[in-house]
Amino acid sequence: MDADAVAPLTPHRPVGVAIVDDHPVVIDGVRAWLATEPRLTVLATGDDPDEVLRAAPEADVVLLDLRLHGRLVLDKLAELCASGRRLVVYSEHSDPRTMLAALDAGAVAFLAKHEGREHCVATVLDAASDRPYVAPSLAGAMVGDPRPDRPVLSDKEREALLLWFQSMSKASVARRMRISEHTVKQYVDRARIKYTRAGRPAATKAALLARAIEDGLVRPEEIGIYRSHASTDWPTP
Repeated sequence: MDADAVAPLTPHRPVGVAIVDDHPVVIDGVRAWLATEPRLTVLATGDDPDEVLRAAPEADVVLLDLRLHGRLVLDKLAELCASGRRLVVYSEHSDPRTMLAALDAGAVAFLAKHEGREHCVATVLDAASDRPYVAPSLAGAMVGDPRPDRPVLSDKEREALLLWFQSMSKASVARRMRISEHTVKQYVDRARIKYTRAGRPAATKAALLARAIEDGLVRPEEIGIYRSHASTDWPTP
C-alpha cells in the first residue's frame, strides 16, 4: 500500500505504538522513552509481531527489532509493510547494508539502538504522520551508498520532491510552484517510476526521500533532517 493512501493522523488522539522486541529490558526502556511524549501511547508489546498486532490492530506505528530470536526478520518486515503497516526498524545491526535493506523492504525509518530518546520519539511521531525522519546513522548510510543505479530527475521533479519532503502537502507544493496539484502528483509519480525502473522501488515518502539523499539529489540540510522536533504542530496531510 502506498503511504499516501494511509489515513493521516489527526491531533485529536494520541499515536498508538506497538513494540516488537525479544529483550524485555529494551521494551521497558523504549516504553519509558515514549511515555515522555504525551502524543504517544504504547498499545502492545511482545516478541512476536503477529501476536503483538493481534493485540493492537489499530497501532499507527510498529517499532520492530530487526533481529528476533536469533535471526534477521527482513522477510517479516516486508510482509508487514506490504500490508500497509508503518514500520520503524529499531536495531543494533546498524551497518549501512542492513539499514538500506530495511528501507528497501518498506520500512519508513531506521533507528540504531545506540541513538537516544530524542531520535526515537521524533521518528515515531513523524512516521505516524507519514513524514520522513532520518536519524544520524541512517543519514550516513544513505549519503555513503555507493550503488551506481541512480535515475536522473528533472529540475521540476527535484523541486517538487524537495518541497514535499519539507513536510508540505501536495496542495501546498502546488501553490508554491504555481502549478496544479495534479502536476505535483505527476512529478512525484514520475520520480517513483524512474526508481522502479532502476530496480530501486520507492513506494513510500520515506523511501523516496532515502533514494534522493542516497543519490545526492537532496541534501539532508535542505529538508531540516536535524531540526528540532519540539513543536506540537501537526503537519497538513
